Amino acid sequence: MSTTWQRRAASHTRAVEAAGLALLLAVTLCGVLVTRWVTNDSPPDLLPGIALSVLACAALHLRRSHPLPVLALTALCAMAEGLLGYLLTPLLMGPLLVAQYSTSLLTSRRTTWASALVTAAGMAVSGLFLTTFQHALILSSINPAAWVLMVAAFGSYVRVRREYAAARAEHAAQEREEEARRRVIEERMRIARELHDVVAHHLALANAQAGTAAHLAVSNPEQAFEIVARLPETTAAALRELKATVGLLRQDTDPDDEIAPAPGLGQLPDLVRTCSAAGLDVAVAVEGEPRRLTPGLDLTAYRIIQEALTNVTKHAVTRAARVRLAYTPHHLTLTITNDAPDIHGTAARRSPAESGFGLLGMRERALSTGGTFHAGPRPDGGFDVTCALPLNNADSTDSTGSTERPDAITEPDGYDDNESTT
Repeated sequence: MSTTWQRRAASHTRAVEAAGLALLLAVTLCGVLVTRWVTNDSPPDLLPGIALSVLACAALHLRRSHPLPVLALTALCAMAEGLLGYLLTPLLMGPLLVAQYSTSLLTSRRTTWASALVTAAGMAVSGLFLTTFQHALILSSINPAAWVLMVAAFGSYVRVRREYAAARAEHAAQEREEEARRRVIEERMRIARELHDVVAHHLALANAQAGTAAHLAVSNPEQAFEIVARLPETTAAALRELKATVGLLRQDTDPDDEIAPAPGLGQLPDLVRTCSAAGLDVAVAVEGEPRRLTPGLDLTAYRIIQEALTNVTKHAVTRAARVRLAYTPHHLTLTITNDAPDIHGTAARRSPAESGFGLLGMRERALSTGGTFHAGPRPDGGFDVTCALPLNNADSTDSTGSTERPDAITEPDGYDDNESTT
């Protein structure tokens, strides 16, 4: 059936139902005439057969709301026709077979087969003892019972298929809901990590700057004033990144004019200068040929370095850190080291491992890209953070095919491929 006819049938259900019952009545009346044609010697009366066929077809109008009563009525009509001498052919049994099919669809498995067995037994008995075709056992008894059981089996099969399809649809809907819920949770965790990195880093730097300024306020007022003068830059950077991160929670219809792009290794010089303003000496070394990173990998590398330097600012004994970026054909290895020679192990006890969610966030970021992560105290004091990020999805050239290194990964002024100190 074409789509157009399907739409028309769906919008005219009563007309389609009436047409179907009229067609079934015509088929049943053909079964009545077949009996008169095969029994020329003593054909049964035509009028009772027609009346019983009309009654059985009319009862089918209620087969969906009352399947068992309709099945019982159509079975009695068929048995009565057998009693009158009609041959119980599939044509004559049309209303009974339709009622049995509907019963198989609308009732349970046990009810279906109980009703089918009772109906088949009734048809077999009526064909065996109540008709004029005792000499044809297959036609009068076995054939009607077999048709009833076959239709019951087919209806049960269709019901099972529909239940299976409904169960699959429900399961698919549940999987879609679970997937949507999982994505929401992942997005919340990602935003939480972003907020933690932004707030923890800038507040730690601002706290270090304020502490250094307070310490130098008496001995070196001019240097203390310079440090205090840099505080607005630190807080302004914190506000910018916080605004960009919180912007992820906006509505889709909000304007994008004031939302800054996600940071990356291109902002590493600014990060180093900010740490330097807080009194932390950072040496950056780049090894290998820098490559263009995907936005997600670029952000991950930047955040790991930022969090590691924040932990050094908050927890380390010495105010110095070394950052090493090593590019290989397949990996970008980040190593952030704080050298703190300490005979009594103070550095190990106050390592960045005690910095709350910092190490957890760095580990999750590295593992989310398919990389590896390791952090721990050094044997001779200090702390090491090392992670290897895969470059399988990074492009070594830009969209125009140029091999020039992009701005996101070029060395800032003052950097050296071996090592430089800010």
